[in-house]
Amino acid sequence: MAIHITGAPCSWGVDDPKNPHLPPWTTVLREAASAGYRGIELGPYGYLPLDVATVSAELDTNGLRVVAGTIFDDLVSPANRESLLRQTHQICALLRQLPPLPTEAGQRFEAPYLVVIDWGSDQRHVARDYAAGHGDRAVRLPAADWQTMVGHITEIAELSWQTYGVRTVIHPHAGGHIEFADEVAQIVADIPAAVAGLCIDTGHTHYAGMDPVATLRQYAHRIDYVHFKDIDADVFDAVLAKRIRFFAACGEGVMCPIGRGVLDYDGIRQALTDIGYQGYITVEQERDPRNTGSVLADVQASRDFLRGVGFV
Repeated sequence: MAIHITGAPCSWGVDDPKNPHLPPWTTVLREAASAGYRGIELGPYGYLPLDVATVSAELDTNGLRVVAGTIFDDLVSPANRESLLRQTHQICALLRQLPPLPTEAGQRFEAPYLVVIDWGSDQRHVARDYAAGHGDRAVRLPAADWQTMVGHITEIAELSWQTYGVRTVIHPHAGGHIEFADEVAQIVADIPAAVAGLCIDTGHTHYAGMDPVATLRQYAHRIDYVHFKDIDADVFDAVLAKRIRFFAACGEGVMCPIGRGVLDYDGIRQALTDIGYQGYITVEQERDPRNTGSVLADVQASRDFLRGVGFV
C-alpha cells in the first residue's frame, strides 16, 4: 500500500472554532510536526486563517502540507445554504493556493479534499446528538428534509469540483443526520459517485454500531478518503448507558490512541489492502480542548502504532 498518515486539529480538541479553550493553531501545527506527521487538515472553518500567505509560511516552517478542509455545519436547514456555499468557496480557494501533497498511483482523487459533515445546534440536531450511537432511538429526517440535505451536499460538491477541482467527500458522523447504516446506504444511493465520494471514519463507524472492516469493504467503490480513530471499550459502554451528547462523550475519553482500543486494525489494514486503497489517511482523537495534557503523547502513540503495523 502507498498510504500516508496525516493528522487533524480535532486531536487537540478543535471542533468548535468559537470554543474559548482551543489551543493556538500554530501550536497544533508545531506539535503535529513534532509527532511525525507531514500532513494535516485545516480543521473546522474559521480555525486556521483563510490567508494563504500566513498559512503557507507556518506550514513551511513545520514541514506540513494540507490534506483536507472541512465543512462541519448544518446541512439540513434551507436558511444555511448561502453560508455553506460561502464556506465552500473560501475553503477551496485556500486549498487550491497551498502546495499540494503528492498523488500516489492508484489514488482515486488527488488531495486536498473537502470533508462535509452534518452538524447543527437547532432542536432537531440536538436530539440526534443525544441519540449518537443509538440507531434504535435516533429519529431519522423526514423525506423532504433529507432531500434538502442531499441538495445542499450536491451543490457543495459540484461547486468544489467544477470551480476548484477539489473532491468533496461525505463523512458519516456520530450525532449527525448521516450516521447509521441505513443513512449511509441512502446517501450513497442519492448522491452519485460522479458528484461526491465517502470519507469513512473507523471510529464513527464503530460508534454507530457498524463494523469498520465490513464497511470499508462494502463501500470500496465510493471511498476516496479515510479517517482513523480508536475507541476505549469501557468508556464506550459507560457513555452509551447514559444520556450524553457525542462531544461530551469525547470529553470523558471515549476516543483513545490508536492501538489501545477495541478496533481491529489488523483487519482494517487487510481490508484497505484488499480494496486497493491508496493515498491519505488522517488520524483523529476527539477530546475536550481543556484535556490536552496528553495530546502530544497520544498523537505520537497513534503515529507509532500505525507505523509499526505497516503504515508509513
